[in-house]
Amino acid sequence: MSIEQRLNELGFELPQPMNTATLPFDLVRADGDHLYLSGHVPTDLGGSMCGPFGKVGEQVSAEEAYDIAANIALGLCASLHAYLGDLNRVAKWLRIFGMVNTAPGFNKIPGVINGCSDRILQIFGPDVGAHARSAVGMAELPFSVPVEIEAEVKIQ
Repeated sequence: MSIEQRLNELGFELPQPMNTATLPFDLVRADGDHLYLSGHVPTDLGGSMCGPFGKVGEQVSAEEAYDIAANIALGLCASLHAYLGDLNRVAKWLRIFGMVNTAPGFNKIPGVINGCSDRILQIFGPDVGAHARSAVGMAELPFSVPVEIEAEVKIQ
C-alpha cells in the first residue's frame, strides 16, 4: 500500500507546504540521500501559520499541543511530498527534533512531541517511521507558536 493510500485510509489530508515565500531558507534541503527539513510550525490546510498560540502549560494544554505536534507531522509530510513528488521515496525517518514553547514548570515535553512521533509511525509504520528524537522546552518560539519540529529523513 502506498503512503498516499495509507493517508487516505487513516483519513488524513496533507496541507499545502508551509508558506515561506518571505523567508531566506528552504523547507527541505538535500545532501545525497539525506533530506533535512527546516523547523515546521502549526499551519492550516492552506499552509498558513495558525493557532492556538502561546505557552504549553499556560495558554495551550498538553493535549492541544500533542494534537498540534501530530498536525505538524502532516506538514512535514507535505513538504516532503512537494519536494519528492512521492512519499514512498522516504526510506527512513532518521531524526525528529521537537521544540515546545513551555510555561514555567511545564515538564511534559516528551509527551507533546509524541504527537509527531505517533503520527509518523502511524503513517509510515515501524520500519520506515522509527526515528531518533529529541524533545526540548524553550522559553520562546517564533511568533509564539506552541510547537516547532524539524526532521531528517533518508530517501531512495
